[in-house]
Amino acid sequence: MPDQLPDGYRPWLQAIKSRIYTAQQRAAITVNQGMLELYWQIGQEILERQQQQGWGSNVVGQLAKDLKSTFPEMKGFSRANLMYMRAFAESWPDFVTETNVQQAVGQIPWGHNLLLLSKLKDRSQRLLYATKTIENGWSRNVLAHQIEGRLLERQGKAVSNFACSLSNPQSELAQQTLKDPYLFDFLSLREAAKERDIEQALTRHISQFLLELGAGFAYVGQQVHLEVGGDDFYLDLLFYHLKLRCYIVVELKTGDFKPEHVGQLNFYLSAVDSQMKSEQDASSIGLLLCKSRNKVVAEYALRDNAKPIGVAEYQLSQSLPEKLEGKLPSIELIEQEVLSLSEDDVDQL
Repeated sequence: MPDQLPDGYRPWLQAIKSRIYTAQQRAAITVNQGMLELYWQIGQEILERQQQQGWGSNVVGQLAKDLKSTFPEMKGFSRANLMYMRAFAESWPDFVTETNVQQAVGQIPWGHNLLLLSKLKDRSQRLLYATKTIENGWSRNVLAHQIEGRLLERQGKAVSNFACSLSNPQSELAQQTLKDPYLFDFLSLREAAKERDIEQALTRHISQFLLELGAGFAYVGQQVHLEVGGDDFYLDLLFYHLKLRCYIVVELKTGDFKPEHVGQLNFYLSAVDSQMKSEQDASSIGLLLCKSRNKVVAEYALRDNAKPIGVAEYQLSQSLPEKLEGKLPSIELIEQEVLSLSEDDVDQL
């Protein structure tokens, strides 16, 4: 062991080894919370020795080598991961004492925790995203998508009349169910896309659309036919929400919000409640998605309306300038090129 390592390193290393052996014997190392507690303890001890005793960063590298040598079959003791353990302990100093932290952070995998540490600086946001991960069963990739899409900043922000058109707790749950804006960046459509183009694209990418809508939405159909007084009407998109226990009618508008849009959606909700809603279902809810909306105008339009309606904006991805279109390879061509790669080529990517 190098001479520059500080006094006390050897007994400390032996104590960590003993703790890992004990965890192995109890099989706790395979349980997520047990592993997180072990990682927190190691990270906390690294932090304390560096802060209180002035140990340098070379200690972490030496510890990684010693632990790998003693436990060659175990992963997770690289220098980088030990530094993550340090960051984990520093970010959650109350990890072993605070129940709310244990119930959120302690229940999600280590990879999810690393994502929270690297993507978010605010402790309260980390806790909220950890809680949402448990509630919705998000994978690491889905969690990354939700953080990058600013889910918590958008959730519950739609303009609505739920407070006066629905009773609690239905009104609060409905408000938190809607967002503003909705991000349809997976569609790759131009800003000038027509309503029907957007509808069809959303149904082609229904799994991503449902992910953006949030937990509880079940897809019913597109251009759902209704007959009222002998006339035909078609709902842009129809969903059923499993938690709210009601139909949700989604209407798309490619332009600015206009007050008359509320009247049209109000009519659709009355028709759905009359023809499709069962006795067990709650009143149907309308969601009007517009390219843009004036918040004050939307609030005035909804103020005296009896039907529960929310108004939100949607955003499409930024499309390529026209002069670049046709000069880049198509998705199909890229897929063909990837499929033609050999295994050795793939390993080098």
